[in-house]
Parts: sequence; C-alpha cells; structure tokens
Amino acid sequence: MGFFEALSRGLERSREALNEVFYFGGEVDEDFWENLEDTLVMGDMGAEISMQVTDDLRDEAARRNLKTARQLRGALADRLSQVFVQPDGDIFRDTPSCVLFVGINGAGKTTTVGKIASDMAHRGKKVVIGSADTFRAAAIEQLDVWGQRAGVPVVKRERGSDPASVCYDVLDEADRLGSDLVLIDTAGRLHTSPELMRELAKVVKVTRKRAEQMKRGPMAVHVVLVIDSATGQNGLNQALEFNDALGLDGIIMTKLDGTAKGGIALAVASRLKLPIYRIGVGESVDDLQEFDAREFARALVGEE
Repeated sequence: MGFFEALSRGLERSREALNEVFYFGGEVDEDFWENLEDTLVMGDMGAEISMQVTDDLRDEAARRNLKTARQLRGALADRLSQVFVQPDGDIFRDTPSCVLFVGINGAGKTTTVGKIASDMAHRGKKVVIGSADTFRAAAIEQLDVWGQRAGVPVVKRERGSDPASVCYDVLDEADRLGSDLVLIDTAGRLHTSPELMRELAKVVKVTRKRAEQMKRGPMAVHVVLVIDSATGQNGLNQALEFNDALGLDGIIMTKLDGTAKGGIALAVASRLKLPIYRIGVGESVDDLQEFDAREFARALVGEE
C-alpha cells in the first residue's frame, strides 16, 4: 500500500463525514454551507478556521459559478492545503542539526525518534540518538533497539539522571564523532504543569548553549512537538502550551490510523503558524513520511 493510500485510510473517519455533505448531485444551498461548517468543526478543525474556510469557499463558489457540491471538492482541497505552513527546508536533512522531541506521554516520541534515525542513517547521515527520557526505563530500552536496527549510537545515562546533563553529554558524543544529526528523546511532560515545563525549558537552554560550541561550528537546535492525532482539540491545547514555554519550531503528527480526525492538523497549523515536518499513519518505518499539504487535503476531502 502506497503512502497516499495509507493516508486516505487514516483520514477515513473525517472523509466519511464530509462525504455526507458532498453527496452526489447535491445542490449548493444554505443547508449545504451550514452542514459543511458543522462537519469541519466536528472534525477537530475548530470553529474559527472552519468558519473562515467555509466563507472563503462560499465566495469562490459565487465567483466561479459552482452550483453543485461535487464541483466544490477540489476547491475545498485547495483551500485546506493553503492553511498549512511550508517548512523552510527539512530539519532532518539540512544538517548539521539537533532535534529535541517534546510532548506528553504516549504521543509517540520515542518511536518517532527511532523511525527518523533509521531513515536518515539509511540516507547516509551520521546520526546520534540521545535518551533524555530518564524517567522511563522502557524508553531507553526502546531506543537501544532502534539504535541497533539503524546502526547508530545511543547515548543514555542511568534512570533518574538530570535530563539537561544527558543532552550535554549527547552533544559531546556527537562532537567527538563528527555527527550530522542529533535526535534527542525527552520525557513526556504534562503541558498543564508549570514546574515540568520550566524544567524542559532548561533542557532546551542547555542544549542550545552546548550546540553553539561544536568543533565544526554551531549546530542548529530545533524543538519539535509530537502530537497524537487522536487527542483532538486537546492536541491544540498541548501545542499552544508547549509553544508558549519553549518556542516550538514545528510539529509531527502521529497515529493517524483511522481513529483520529484529520482536522486537528489544520487547527494546529492555523493557530501556531508552524510547519508539520512528518506525519505517521502506521507502525512501520515507511509509515512516517514527510508532510505534503496538498496530498493531505486531497485525502481528507476525497478528491480524485
């Protein structure tokens, strides 16, 4: 199964809801616009962006004399794709680069680190994985397995070690090895806990300071939030809190496997004006792919 097919399968729940609006031969009347806006809101897109998209599409329908719901599928896909922010390059390919993965427990940070490490190592990058989740022994073991699979070193310390010092040690090792790409897994943090967020901010600060002192010159540090797509609007709340505390550089959406509603990706992109770097639609390495706004919108709307 190709990635677009997997993405379409993952967005099936949202697409089925839209299909009830875009029924074959349906007329574009006031009921259509109300149903469309309600469906977008219920699909985790949020009221503000749903209203804006619906109003823009209504204007376009009048301008282009589009009279049936079927004619508007492509126009909706175009409009939705415009919500997303185009990334300025790829932080995993444009090296030297250090990426800190943050998010709540269960979002898929550790698996995401492993998948990207494997992919980039196979592309010829010199990768180092850092295990700064010093609270969960399972996370350290999981990264060890990914490191062995990818053939890349994993820097870890004893459970309970200071996460900031672990990040410092990771960059020390990357400096010694002349690594291109550093991927650091951090412990899951509740975005509602100011104390934990301050501790995470310290991790970011220490990492940035050490990255400025690399032998080959400063290494860019990027902070990326990993969001479980099934968390819905709570994912947007997470993103807002993490961004306020850390200054995020981008997003990775995971677990878009059919149980999630795709609108959350649009809600996050619209509110935070941040790029989505990767999207995950399954368990295998190949199921984590670069985000393509147009392909996502097509799969969401069901455009042929």
